[in-house]
Amino acid sequence: MNRTDRLYALVEELRAASPRPRSARELAAGFEVSVRTVERDISALQQSGVPIYAEPGRRGGYVLDKSMSLPPLNFTPAEAVAVAVALSEASGSPFATHARSALRKLVAAMPAPEGERARRLAARVHLLVEPEPYPRVSRVIEQALLHRRVLVIEYTDFKGEATRREVEPAVFVGGRGGHWYLVGWCRLRRDARIFRLDRINRAEETDEPSPEHPPERFAPQVPGLVFGNLELD
Repeated sequence: MNRTDRLYALVEELRAASPRPRSARELAAGFEVSVRTVERDISALQQSGVPIYAEPGRRGGYVLDKSMSLPPLNFTPAEAVAVAVALSEASGSPFATHARSALRKLVAAMPAPEGERARRLAARVHLLVEPEPYPRVSRVIEQALLHRRVLVIEYTDFKGEATRREVEPAVFVGGRGGHWYLVGWCRLRRDARIFRLDRINRAEETDEPSPEHPPERFAPQVPGLVFGNLELD
């Protein structure tokens, strides 16, 4: 996670927990950074005008102004664990980071007793499915879809041939074998193409706006991904 994303996520984490404080140590563990890094990030947010204040004491920490906080979420412990299990299915997908962030917000926004019971129940629930790793390029592709920008990718096709492509991204699809695919317009082939994420060796988001490609335009390609009868690029 880059610093810009982390700053945004810190605000969302404190928003979900407010009015309960979160210590620098808790935040550092959640974002897998040092306590010093969290303290620097909080200071930067405060200097930019975000209403975060420090609550002293042994149980103190950082608190976001209540006016920017979420109301408590009235999930039962079982409901919270069910959502956690559902989100865990995204752990091998391009949206794994967002799933972890959503789960942190859910637990943080629960009233303290229910949240603690949910944690105890979650400790007794285990998934034995090993998630398939996905390349870092997935984050770049997400951003290109969000910003509607042309992508430049280095791709190795099913024959082992490596090419450099300019792609106008359109759809992310989860399909056969647990893989994820990018569907878009390939300028090299001058046609719609499907790229399996683990074959994309490198991806770069350009500054060039991508033409609008409604997902419906690529609908004929999607069933083939789901049912496994489509030949990939």
